Amino acid sequence: MFDVITFGSAAQDIFLRLNKKQVIVGKKFTAGKGVCFDLGSKVDVEEIYFYCGGGGINTSATFAKQGLKTAYCGAIGKDLAGEEIIKDLNNRGVAVDFVKEKGKPTNHSIIFNLSQKDRTIIAYRGASELLAREDIPWDKMGSRWFYLAPLSGLACETSKSIINFAKEKEIKIAFNPGTFQISLPGKILSEILSKIDILILNQEEASFLTKIPFIKEKEIFEKIDKMCPGIAIMTKGAKGVVASDGRYFYSANVLKTKVVDKTGAGDSFGAGFVSGFIKANGDIGYAMQLGIANSASCLQQWGAKNGLLGEGDNWEKVKIKKLKYEKS
Repeated sequence: MFDVITFGSAAQDIFLRLNKKQVIVGKKFTAGKGVCFDLGSKVDVEEIYFYCGGGGINTSATFAKQGLKTAYCGAIGKDLAGEEIIKDLNNRGVAVDFVKEKGKPTNHSIIFNLSQKDRTIIAYRGASELLAREDIPWDKMGSRWFYLAPLSGLACETSKSIINFAKEKEIKIAFNPGTFQISLPGKILSEILSKIDILILNQEEASFLTKIPFIKEKEIFEKIDKMCPGIAIMTKGAKGVVASDGRYFYSANVLKTKVVDKTGAGDSFGAGFVSGFIKANGDIGYAMQLGIANSASCLQQWGAKNGLLGEGDNWEKVKIKKLKYEKS
């Protein structure tokens, strides 16, 4: 029996630190600026790092470091990147019994870091998209919790089977859906959300799901509470975190820290929150504190897993504000 089994992508992350001169400001870019290179030229990079990543891998690392018995269920390619992912999981004490090899190459991400605030990611969605229902050994999936990170492709469709199985076996479900999952047909998405114990979204995802501007937090949570009976969490980047259990609102600021790399900040918060929730027997305030501290620690190092907090580490606890949930 595992404490947590994670589902999500497994990827080889390649980090490149570029010179700021390669940023051009212009209205033709969606974000108002873009990364540009001379066509046919050779571009020097200042630093390069190789790490294993992906939502399923990143979150499993936090759970294992927090002393929880953890397994990862996902798909990799029959290549060197896939081999490195297996080594990384083994080194971190994460069980690899449920990892499947596919004919498609392992997912890859090339992350262009230009500063503490600016980055661009070029993503290849490979083998992780191919996780099918028949790839999962259901009779061996004994766990207290399932954690579903963002999935796409066929694996996105498999989300429904995973969640239905968990509900049938009384396994608790934490769900951090990506755009592909939020974009599932309304009836399927409603059925999925009705079975979730912890729903983790960022501002953009919460707004996309509810069709409400993210500045209208109360309206967003009122709508989410009708969709999902569990705890709903909305992360707001540098502006903090808000959560609701249907009775109370919980809010907290983030910790001030030097940001080296933002990769994995969301995964480290989500897995940190669920770790705290499990270890503190459902204490939402403590779960938020651990999630925020784990994310802040992650931000201080390159890669999505190198700065994660371990069981027994000292960490700063933010103040939690708790208010009675007054519905409109």
